[in-house]
Amino acid sequence: MNMTQDLGYLDPPWEQKLSFILPRSLHQLRQGRFPVIATIWTAIYYFIGASLHTSPPFVITVIMASNVRHPSAEPAEPQSNLPGFGRFKIELSAVLTIKIILELSVIFGYPNALQDELRNATDAALMMIMSMEERGQIDPTDISPLLTALTEMGRHGTARQVEGWFEQYVSIDEGRRAEVLKYQMSPELAEKMVSFISELKETCHTLYDKIQPIPYIKEKMYSVDKVFIEVGIEYCDRQGSWKTLSSYHGIFSIAKGSSRIQIIEGDPGYGKSTLALQLVYDWCNDSSDSPFCKPDIMIFLNLRQLGGTTSIVDAIEQFLLPRDSLLKRRDVEELINNRNLNILVVLDAYDEYPDQHIEDSFVRHMLEEKILRHIDVLLTTRSSCIPPACGSRTGRIRLTGFDEGAREQYVRKAVTGDDEEELQKILEQFNTNPILRDICQAPLFSVMYAHVAHKEEKFHNVRSVTGFFEYMIDCFHSHAQNKVFGDERKQLQTYADDHCKLDKVAFESLTGATQQLLWDKKVLTTKFGADFYGLYVDIGILVEEEVINRNRGATRAQSIQYRTNVRFYHKLFCEWYAAHHLARSVTSFWAWFYDFCEHVNPYDLQFVYRFACGISSAAAKQVIKLVKRKQDGDKFAVLCSLEQEENTEDVLSIVRYLVSRDVHISEKDTRLLQRTTVQLLELASQKEVPIKCLNLDRSFETVDKKLTHIALKSGVVVRPIVYLQLLIVRMETTDVTEQELINILGFAGQCVNLMELRIDGCTLPLAINAESIPNQVISRKMKVFYSRYGYKMRLEAGQWEMDDVDVIRKLCLDGLTLSRDDSVLLQQSTLRLLENSSQHNVPVKCLNLDRSFETVDRKLTHIALKSGLVVRPIEHLQLLIVRMETTDVTKQELINILGFAGQCVNLMELRIDGCTLPLAINAESIPDQVISRKMKVSCCPDNKIQFNLRSGKLEIPISEVWLNRSFSSVDPDSLSLVLGSGLCLPRLSSLQSLEIWTEPGREVTVDEWTGIMNYVKQCQLLKKLHMRFCLLPWLDNNPTDHGHTTVQWYPGFESSTYEIHSGRWQSFISKQVLTREAYDKLVTRFRERFRNSNWQKQRRAKSE
Repeated sequence: MNMTQDLGYLDPPWEQKLSFILPRSLHQLRQGRFPVIATIWTAIYYFIGASLHTSPPFVITVIMASNVRHPSAEPAEPQSNLPGFGRFKIELSAVLTIKIILELSVIFGYPNALQDELRNATDAALMMIMSMEERGQIDPTDISPLLTALTEMGRHGTARQVEGWFEQYVSIDEGRRAEVLKYQMSPELAEKMVSFISELKETCHTLYDKIQPIPYIKEKMYSVDKVFIEVGIEYCDRQGSWKTLSSYHGIFSIAKGSSRIQIIEGDPGYGKSTLALQLVYDWCNDSSDSPFCKPDIMIFLNLRQLGGTTSIVDAIEQFLLPRDSLLKRRDVEELINNRNLNILVVLDAYDEYPDQHIEDSFVRHMLEEKILRHIDVLLTTRSSCIPPACGSRTGRIRLTGFDEGAREQYVRKAVTGDDEEELQKILEQFNTNPILRDICQAPLFSVMYAHVAHKEEKFHNVRSVTGFFEYMIDCFHSHAQNKVFGDERKQLQTYADDHCKLDKVAFESLTGATQQLLWDKKVLTTKFGADFYGLYVDIGILVEEEVINRNRGATRAQSIQYRTNVRFYHKLFCEWYAAHHLARSVTSFWAWFYDFCEHVNPYDLQFVYRFACGISSAAAKQVIKLVKRKQDGDKFAVLCSLEQEENTEDVLSIVRYLVSRDVHISEKDTRLLQRTTVQLLELASQKEVPIKCLNLDRSFETVDKKLTHIALKSGVVVRPIVYLQLLIVRMETTDVTEQELINILGFAGQCVNLMELRIDGCTLPLAINAESIPNQVISRKMKVFYSRYGYKMRLEAGQWEMDDVDVIRKLCLDGLTLSRDDSVLLQQSTLRLLENSSQHNVPVKCLNLDRSFETVDRKLTHIALKSGLVVRPIEHLQLLIVRMETTDVTKQELINILGFAGQCVNLMELRIDGCTLPLAINAESIPDQVISRKMKVSCCPDNKIQFNLRSGKLEIPISEVWLNRSFSSVDPDSLSLVLGSGLCLPRLSSLQSLEIWTEPGREVTVDEWTGIMNYVKQCQLLKKLHMRFCLLPWLDNNPTDHGHTTVQWYPGFESSTYEIHSGRWQSFISKQVLTREAYDKLVTRFRERFRNSNWQKQRRAKSE
């Protein structure tokens, strides 16, 4: 009998029936001859009560009959598999005698009817436990009401016994009880969360505790915290600039709540997966100094394993939960979807994810924030494989590799320990071999080298990545061959030399429609042969992983099956063997390779190309030939050429050609392209090839304090280049401090053949301490230019002097601005430029004081800015714009501004904006220079309000007027509109639109209407007159001279708008003329519509 199938999927009605059927059945069994069966069914009953509502109770199978347990399941004691609280209730039922039950029912205040039912129940203990659960007197987080009641009854021994069972089987401390309240989950789910976290940590422990720096040395495995060293790390701010991050601890803190998704990118071997495992270690071990101990749940998934996996729950079940887990799918779903939990999902190796091009994958949906938006996500990937579409809250983190300090720290920590002599021996190799130093910027290579090189002298002389990797693979095979002799050793050497089948599998996995970097063991064993496969697993190039393979629709016990997947130790090893296949194919199938290169970006498979060039010189010629056709292909071609250690002359000819032109390292270049360019420059200097020019185009970040290198924004470093002749440093718009400028000069001094330095795009200090300028710069008489303003530095004084007047002319022609938002240094530079323009008689088209104006000196000698700087009269200034903050300008302040303008002898226009000017000033106070020059003085952005220098008044052009219930009458003498306030609206020559909203219900008299129309005739530009909410007089073929003005009247009814046509009112919509009869009806309707208005009340009062 299969109890799993019989009881595994009960419908809710059966759940209800069980609660009534089982207690009576158990009583009958206990009274009969089957007490053991009764005990078993008691366990089943409590187990169902604890777990039926969440998932099928498959543990019944274990309790009832061992012969139906899955063959792979571990043997277990039946009771130990019960949920903790269910086990506790079984023990509790054993001590609840009828006497204790009745006493408890009284203390708990149960109704008399319930007490009678308990007294007469066939199984009072079970009923009592159910009653206490229903009333909250016991639950998986707290049984204190029961313990208190037992103590009051004087049953101290029973209380201690019950409390002991609770602690033994449930083990929920005060912290867990607080979590239940915090996360607003049921006690049962809280208990499952404890199990879930425990099982996750157990699985993660096996991941971070078996780090192998050298895969073939299997006896040397480390916990990740023993080998982890922080690499260079940067984050992308909101402006798109990369900023240094001091520690991985700040990965989520920099987001400040705005980024729930963080992408950690880096080049191959830069420690992305190691960093991900360190985060897992911090969480599993509650590392108090790490913020990554704070998530309630951390889920680590390796994306290369998730091909075809359709949900995160499937991934968790398949790769994270142990085979004997009691958690059900619905438990995991409920926990994952709990928005009160702080959950972090770590997705490792997106660049190896087989389904990265499938738009409907659950990983794509998470990154686009279409699902699980409450969960934090951290994803690692190569820089060349950033997910195409991410949500708006996605942050970017970049690993920049090992610097010299990190490399030394690792070697000391994981390799040499306190052996200082051995440490220095290894570090010396890095420092004396520039190619090795560049290769080992990648932590993976640096780690391999550190563990092998101090024992292998031959390894010190590597001159290319291919040579490095080739020797590393030889070490793998030599380690295995040293253990055997004779024919067996020869066979192993054959497998080491002939790996064509492995090469093809690797190449197809990288270049297929989707990357497939995981294979089934059976498939590879069949393809390669058991001996070949076994060797490559033994030496660590291939790695086996056991994963669960579940069949949908089957029960839990039936569905758990395991399979063995196989992968390369690192993706770089896959690229190594793929390169062998490419090297063979390119020489035999030229047409195929040509088509392949047209459709594949070489930067996506950079190591495949580079390795292929190092493996075969014949392949290198074809690869380099096609690579040069790509954008920036010349530099990548050099990188490929460098892999041919024996073909030095061909490489040098390419290098000479490239450095004979300007060499650019742009901010927009990929990190790989920047590193390639730097390596090209180092090679040229090493071979004493002159380098015409290096242009750091917005890629410059800083100069190291020791002046040993320039750090680019990408993290790539540029060391002093011996044969460089011209260095251009073009920065983003920023202020450079005196020390930063001195450091740049110091680096320039280290480039012993550098004769010219140009700095552009930033604001430099106007002077520096001449004693701080390096002697190499002065003795070499290096030319140092500040290109932005056409300055050249006078090295002996540390000051800038004018070098190029044409630069000044261009800047002054474009106009200059002194903004409130400018730094003091930038304002000083602009003021210096104005001084130089006056000295060289250069016209200044415009100076805009953009919210920087403070006041004009009383003596009119200067304008004081808010920064404390002053602007003195500028001789050749043509237009001055003073844009203030919103404020009122007094008459004297305006007179002072005009006085300063008069001091600028060629100034012809003054604009004042952003403030409220006085309507008039004393005309006699206006400076004679301003009047005689007929200076144009205006305000507001569109320059329409002008100041009349003769009258001292502002001439404000008013094009539209809206009298909103303010119209009172018309003055017949002045033809002004009288307002309710007593003020008059005079004739406005610029008026184009007049709208009069009278008080509702007003009836305009014939005289008033005549006065309004006379006012209209005086406004020659008036195009529209609108009268609203009033009653206008009848027009009977009485043409009114209103010129070109359109007159419209809206009495206040829907769809009742009229206009004057040929002296008559006509409908604006239908164009029908308003008859007298229709007008009279309109009057009646109007008076009824506004009968309660003040005007109509007054009209009725007069008529009465």
